[in-house]
Amino acid sequence: MADEQALDEVVRFTSDLIRIDTTNRGGGDCQERPAAEYAAALLAETGVEPVLLERTKGRTNVVARIEGTDPSADAMLVHGHLDVVPAQAEDWSVHPFSGEIRDGVVWGRGAVDMKNMDAMILAVLRGWKRLGVRPRRDLVIAFTADEEASAEDGSGFLADHHPELFEGCTEGISESGAFTFHDGGGRELYPIGAGERGTGWLKLTARGRAGHGSKVNRNNAVTHLAAAIARIGAHEWPLRLTPTVRAALVELAALYGIDADLDDLGDVDELLRKLGPGAALVEATVRNSANPTMLSAGYKVNVIPGEATAYVDGRHLPGTEDEFRATLDQLTGPDVEWEFHHREVALQAPVDSVTYRRMRAAVEEFAPGGHVVPYCMSGGTDAKQFSRLGITGYGFAPLRLPEGFDYQALFHGVDERVPVEALHFGVRVLDRFLRTA
Repeated sequence: MADEQALDEVVRFTSDLIRIDTTNRGGGDCQERPAAEYAAALLAETGVEPVLLERTKGRTNVVARIEGTDPSADAMLVHGHLDVVPAQAEDWSVHPFSGEIRDGVVWGRGAVDMKNMDAMILAVLRGWKRLGVRPRRDLVIAFTADEEASAEDGSGFLADHHPELFEGCTEGISESGAFTFHDGGGRELYPIGAGERGTGWLKLTARGRAGHGSKVNRNNAVTHLAAAIARIGAHEWPLRLTPTVRAALVELAALYGIDADLDDLGDVDELLRKLGPGAALVEATVRNSANPTMLSAGYKVNVIPGEATAYVDGRHLPGTEDEFRATLDQLTGPDVEWEFHHREVALQAPVDSVTYRRMRAAVEEFAPGGHVVPYCMSGGTDAKQFSRLGITGYGFAPLRLPEGFDYQALFHGVDERVPVEALHFGVRVLDRFLRTA
């Protein structure tokens, strides 16, 4: 059991990390080093020797290994990222980098994504040092840079250039899992991440004939691009059930007492309707998606440009990338070219593994009325890059949240915050799991 000091430390560490501004705007100007040095210093006090690694000056990663008691066991990776997305202070109730603790809540950018988990990891390990605890298997601890952009300075750099640090790791845990999801009917669900949609950020380019804005032009790049973007935005992607989502639907149907034939796509749509608010756990991951997000063309209102570009946030389910590509070829048509601006694989993790069962048991010990279910993340994490090393990734950053606390809306949102009691729950569950993992 985690000691009382660990419960105090997790709150302080979360607040301290929030106050270190590690905003990642995607242009390479982020400086994770102060946060990395903070984490490394706390790790060093537990007796391990953290290594600080950079591909780019200031974009710092921290890696350390904790030796387990069973040298024959596979190692486990426990990782969290140090960077955060931008925040506009004028939009917030408190300053986003204040780390203010008010009314039992820690406020600030990173409170849920994911300096809370970074703090939990540090608090658990320091508690072990005080209690003389060692894990069964080796644990590799990694705090990474650049997750909120391309990960080229973070997990991608580590996986490609320092694979020796992760020797023996077969599984890993990180963000976006084991949080309380209130279904509106009195049930507490705890989704554990066992998959991620693949990332397909696209750049679209349309070319045409430049000319005067007053002349008829049937080869207008803006028109070509606008038509393609409209088709992409209006496209209805077909329903596809991956093993992770199928497993989630089986458990949810049983929990709600709903009979459904998951091989009948009409039945699946009906099941999603019957689940009500609970459907939010899976509805974003039963289909691929492609959302236009950026447009750029022209420099003067009376000049038809010769080129127009757009960007699309595409996500594809495991096993559907070929279908995703073929669909984009059709939707863009002959007048628009597209290419991957950034691409990462889709992931899937087994839900019948010993590790998954141990995660479930750890949550249920401290949330005995909760219902653990697997789920596929609609977005992506550093687990994608670490999968290059053969590491199977799970989303497991436990938090017990009160009803009405819209956890998922706070990711990249305004007034990001986390209850102190949620952090305490997270430390207890993470401590329980990592002792037995």
